[in-house]
Amino acid sequence: MVTSSIAATSIPPAKTFLWRRTSMTVNAKGRGDNRKPLQKGRNLSIEAIQAVQALKRSYYNSNQSHSFRHVFRSKFSRLLKLDMLAVLRELLRQNHCLLALQVFEDIRKEYWYKPQLSLYNDMIQVMASNGYLKQVEVLCIYLKTESNLLGETEGFSALMTTLINFKLTRLSMECYDFMKALGYEPDRPTFRMLINGLESIGESGASTILRQDAQNYYGESLDFLEEDEDEMTTSNSSDENLLECH
Repeated sequence: MVTSSIAATSIPPAKTFLWRRTSMTVNAKGRGDNRKPLQKGRNLSIEAIQAVQALKRSYYNSNQSHSFRHVFRSKFSRLLKLDMLAVLRELLRQNHCLLALQVFEDIRKEYWYKPQLSLYNDMIQVMASNGYLKQVEVLCIYLKTESNLLGETEGFSALMTTLINFKLTRLSMECYDFMKALGYEPDRPTFRMLINGLESIGESGASTILRQDAQNYYGESLDFLEEDEDEMTTSNSSDENLLECH
């Protein structure tokens, strides 16, 4: 036979096996290191990637044999919580606004869903930057109907800043009223951001209302509106320390 003519001492079998094993291991690791994440902060699972692709195909292709709802149920609704949220953020990252809104509406029906201001803020930023202002209003309506909202003054402040940046004054003021209705009192940085932001876009009427509120909370002096961010941080820290001492 041909194999029997090869000298047994020419290539040691054990070393050949070890060389091949090492080579395969290095190559596999290299492929993994070169893979780039589709979403900042977390790699999408294979199921999440497949769901994103299937949803986009069925949503934008009117000739698709299966209906969008069928694909939605079979590819998205069966995902785990983290994968559902990952799909939503990936669609937002790709600016698929209307599709992302449908995904969000489905997520709101899940038993584990807990509304977060940061997610609302992210969605509103993407919607507004792509010109979907009606969808921004829809999201604001959803926000005001949330019964177990996880929020804080800082989160509301960020959301209202986003709305003001897109000159959505009415929605910003509605968000301000909603924040107070939930029992979150606006602090000095929030008043400063809102008032200066509104005045920068020429909304003097709304800023006047907030100036009156600020005076009711903090007295006649509104000098803090002129302070910079570093001074505001130092002032707030001092106030907190005084409260702890008392």
